[in-house]
Amino acid sequence: MSKPQLITLTDPRSPVAEAYRTLRTNLTFAGLDQPVEMLVVTSPSPEKEKSLVAANLAVVMAQGERRTILVDADLRRPVLHEIFGVSGERGLTTMFVDSQARDEPPLVDVGVENLWLLPSGPLPPNPADLLGSHRMEEIIALLRSRADFLVFDAPPVLAVTDAAVLGMKMDGVLLVIAAGRTRREQARQARELLERAHLRVVGAVLTDVPAMARRQYY
Repeated sequence: MSKPQLITLTDPRSPVAEAYRTLRTNLTFAGLDQPVEMLVVTSPSPEKEKSLVAANLAVVMAQGERRTILVDADLRRPVLHEIFGVSGERGLTTMFVDSQARDEPPLVDVGVENLWLLPSGPLPPNPADLLGSHRMEEIIALLRSRADFLVFDAPPVLAVTDAAVLGMKMDGVLLVIAAGRTRREQARQARELLERAHLRVVGAVLTDVPAMARRQYY
């Protein structure tokens, strides 16, 4: 199965793949006092990069021998099923309405050892209400019992409340900033919004850094 957008699989020796492994290490050290085992990945504004960061982070977590479940909690514009080339018909929202799906979550084997994807499932009319519900807490507990690490891809912070609502149930939030597209004011507003909600922002990831800037490290 081809996954061209997952550089951690297609080019694991590249500087970008190495950056994801560094991110994995940084998250581990960030959680020495408060372990980060359930993480929301979001961005200030609509950017597909947040989903790519969530997917590649989940891959390197799995490669680090941690059982990892990647959850598409962007119930407005889900793309993780497209990134992995699988069906998104059954997934997170299925677990809200189907008790059998809660007993046996519709996890998808994406061909990476220790990694499973829970697609979004059918899109609901009220995503924030679902993510903030008691049933969502039950689903998180069910998934947590099956994995060492959970990664949730959530909608943009400044567009809707979903990421903040979900973040209240997580160990931390990771903010994805796109170089050259995310404005400084947007990044500041997103951070302040998350902090006002008393969420733990564990850090930010800068994507789309020009190649020459990356080479300067070496």
